[in-house]
Amino acid sequence: MAQFFQIHPTHPQPRLVKRAVEIVRAGGVIAYPTDSSYALGCHLGDKAAMERIRRIRRLGEDHNFTLVCRDLSELSQYARVSNSDYRVLRANTPGPYTFILPATREVPRRLQHPKRRTIGLRVPDAPIVRALLAELNEPIFSTTLILPTEDAPLSDPEEIRARLEHDVDLVVDGGFCGLEPTTVVALEGGVSRIVRLGKGDPAPFERARAQA
Repeated sequence: MAQFFQIHPTHPQPRLVKRAVEIVRAGGVIAYPTDSSYALGCHLGDKAAMERIRRIRRLGEDHNFTLVCRDLSELSQYARVSNSDYRVLRANTPGPYTFILPATREVPRRLQHPKRRTIGLRVPDAPIVRALLAELNEPIFSTTLILPTEDAPLSDPEEIRARLEHDVDLVVDGGFCGLEPTTVVALEGGVSRIVRLGKGDPAPFERARAQA
């Protein structure tokens, strides 16, 4: 049975944040709100928890998972970022974007796309996530909470609890946070390509493409 924490969306309670992170460190899978939609997350080094997320979403081996990071400094530990890429990232983070970037050797093979050797990375702009990341002191392995029979992410914490109470260990109730997932941008050598339209405005990347 999943635990259920009501965490304030702008002033997260440190006690509850600490307990949530303890669940992640102990191998738990959590459902939590971001600046775009709810997501599923676990410890990036926990293979069993990762496989549980795969089963919940029925994901194949070619799915690009995401590491949710505190800042660009942490992001650069897990992705090869050129100077031109860094300028793009700096201009568009934090925010509701996921960037697909070439993975570094710090990223275990099981977390990378099996063919392209890429990893999804994002720096969110939401107090609950930022509090979780600060307490955890490393990225959260994550994917958008879209169930196999759905077209959009789940947005109601009570519905998430009812539908996933036997599949996750914790539901973080941070209120409604939207129905749109992140905008996904593949980025390498300053060249960007929109992979999925979502909450993040695609205009900066479309302008960059037009100027190239």
